[in-house]
Amino acid sequence: MSDPRAYPQRPFLAVSAAIVRDGKVLVVRRARNPALSLYTLPGGVVETGETLLQAVTREVREETALTIEPVGLAGHREAIVRDAQGCVERHFIILCFAARWLAGEPALNEELDDARWLDPAELSGLRTTEGLAEIVAAAIERLARPA
Repeated sequence: MSDPRAYPQRPFLAVSAAIVRDGKVLVVRRARNPALSLYTLPGGVVETGETLLQAVTREVREETALTIEPVGLAGHREAIVRDAQGCVERHFIILCFAARWLAGEPALNEELDDARWLDPAELSGLRTTEGLAEIVAAAIERLARPA
């Protein structure tokens, strides 16, 4: 079966969540390409008919079994991967949400092989997706603002 997200006609819209619990953020390590072995935030593609908040809540629950409260946008990232010939193999626009942990403990699915609650300063010691530390910092700042 071919991957419908490979060599797309247009970018895919995705969401992720910087989930904060007791001052620590949840990072997960991808067990598949395109981000194989990189630590990142849980998330995935928005489905048709789904709001962004529904999508981020669903994706986090599917990937980690956690219940979260998305608070607001922390920023965005564009992930564009080109093949050896320079053709766009993957293109995602990822809206990153600041979120509070409400319940549960991480239970990994087949897309992930590790999950860790870390102090944001510990991110520098990991292989992460581009801009992860900046998004986490923006999320922590967003969560500190009054509603």
